Order: sequence, then C-alpha cells, then structure tokens
Amino acid sequence: MKKIILVILFLSAIALIFVTTTLRHAPPTADTVTINDAVISARQVETADEAANLLIDALIYAFAEAESVQLAQNHRLRVFLCVFVAIIAIIAVALCLFIEFRFLTPFRKMKNFAYNIAAGRLDTPLEMDRSNMFGAFTESFDLMREELHKARESETAANKSKKELVATLSHDIKTPVASIKAVTELMLAMQPGEKDRSRLATITEKAEQINSLITNMFHATLEELHALTVTPAEITSTEVSRLISTADYSHRAHVFVLPECVVIADPLRLQQVFDNIFANAYKYANTDMYIASRFCERGEHLVIEIKDLGQGVQADDLPLIFNKFFRAKNVERISGHGLGLHIAKYFMQEMSGDLEAETHADGFVMRVLIKLA
Repeated sequence: MKKIILVILFLSAIALIFVTTTLRHAPPTADTVTINDAVISARQVETADEAANLLIDALIYAFAEAESVQLAQNHRLRVFLCVFVAIIAIIAVALCLFIEFRFLTPFRKMKNFAYNIAAGRLDTPLEMDRSNMFGAFTESFDLMREELHKARESETAANKSKKELVATLSHDIKTPVASIKAVTELMLAMQPGEKDRSRLATITEKAEQINSLITNMFHATLEELHALTVTPAEITSTEVSRLISTADYSHRAHVFVLPECVVIADPLRLQQVFDNIFANAYKYANTDMYIASRFCERGEHLVIEIKDLGQGVQADDLPLIFNKFFRAKNVERISGHGLGLHIAKYFMQEMSGDLEAETHADGFVMRVLIKLA
C-alpha cells in the first residue's frame, strides 16, 4: 500500500515539473537571423517589387517554422498528459484490485463464516490465507469453529445416550412389573383371607401405577426411539431357546426344540422381542402356546413361530398392528398403548431379521425371522 502511494506521488511530481517547465518557456517567434538575411538580400535587388516579395517569403518561412515548433511542443504535452492519465488509471485499477483481494474479499469470507456459525452450520471450514492481514484471525476463527463442532457432537452424543438409557430402562422394566402383577393377581385369586387380599390388592394397584409411570416415561422418549442402539453378534440357537424360556415366565408354552445353528442377533434386544410377544399372548389370548421352528426357503433366516389359541386379529387390522400407537378393534377394552410390536419389529429389522403376524382359524401366530450367520 505504501509503495503504491509513493509511486503515485513520484509520477505526480514528474508531471508537475514537466508541465511547469513547458509552460514557462515563451512562445516561439520568427527567426531574426533569417529576417536580417532577407533584408540584406532585398537591398541588393534592383526593383522594389522584388525586394517586397523577397521579404514576404522570408517572413512566411520564419513564422511557419515558429508555428511548427509550437505544434510540436503542444503535441509532446498532450502525449505526456495522455500517458500520465493512463498510468494513473492503471495504478487506480491496481489499487482497487489490491483493496478488493487483500481486504474486502477476506472480510466477506469472515462475514459469511460468522453467519454460518450463528446459523449452526459448523461443518463449513473457513479457508485460511496467510498472505492477507486477516490470516492470523482466519486460523483462530477456524479453530474456534472446530472446538464448537466438537462440543456440539459431545452434547448430541450425551443427549442420545441419556434418551437411549431412559427408553431402554422404561421398556425393560415393564416386563418384570407385568410379572409382578400376574403373580399378585394369581395369589389374590387363591387367597381366602380378607386382610391378605387387601394387601395383595394394594400391591397390584401400585404395580399398575408403576407401569403407567414407566409407560409415560417411555412415551416421552418415543420420538427418539431410533437412538436405541442394536448391536448384533453371533449367538447359538441354544441361547435363543434360553431367551424364549425366560420370556415365558408363566410357563404356558409347550416343550420345543430349535435346530442347532448360529444366528446374528443382539441378545438384549431379542429378549425384549420375545418378552413382548409372550406378554401380549398372556394379556390378549391367555391360552397355551406352541412353538415351531424351521429354516426359511432361501436358507437366510431361522424362523420361529409362536402360536396362541386366542381369537387373533381381524383381517383388516392385521397389516397395521406394527404401526406406532395402533391397537386392534377387538382388544380396545384391554389396557395398552400400541407400542410393543412397533418396537419389536424395529429391533428385528435392525438385526437384519423381521417380525410377521398371521391370524388362523384356531389362533394367532407371531413369526420371528432371525438372520443366520
């Protein structure tokens, strides 16, 4: 910047000196030597007309020479002024470009960067250019962006873990609470003493209260359901059999045997799937259950069919039973929230399996497809 200003001042000084010097010189006049020679020559001629013509020619030539010098001087002045103006214009354009690329462009980049930060777009880096005066600030601002991005990712991960924990605990606690209610109701039916029946009724009431609170908690985090992580791993069919037996806490399922194989599943999530299937069968069918297993036709899944002898689901409701909050028409009088099968199907799909349902004339079948290893 300083160099450009010095160049402009230097050129201005040269122009001023040149113009001043040119204008200080007097306008050129006719050459007196030429005129004197013409007068001497005129005296030597015999007639006055020849002398007059000779003098006139000499004066015309002298003044023509003076005019030619004047024109040449004016031409040099015009050329110099044109060149000077062109140089000043070029310097002005260069100065504008210098200001644009050295100051205005980096400033606009920083302005856009600040706008992106304010809008929460922390993935857009700020280009660093150490050649301009904002270079150091550019690097500092980009470091600030990276730190803000890391802080936001940490916050998101923490919120995700918290919601996952709440959703997982809420869903998992429902099953043992349901078991407490079932056992308490059985004891209540068998207890003859009024005092003991009152105590058992209180336990049942409190279990129902806990179940409602857990359901409300789970409902509050339901929109973050996909934050629930599923971690499939290789497990044996023997482990799957154990999970089914654990879910059948009322021992309503007949003896079954699964073929020996290795499947891909998350034991925790698969346990939740079986818990939900058996809890629904206890609640809505309340019959014995039969379990059959086979490999699918393409040999990609182990298929486990869990059948109860209840009334099942109406044909027009069957395609909707895995939808969130949906409850079939024939079970509306029984308490429920329409969440369990939705969650169970989500877990199975995340494990590369699936969950299907069928209604038969003699009962209702839930089909669990577990991916083979």
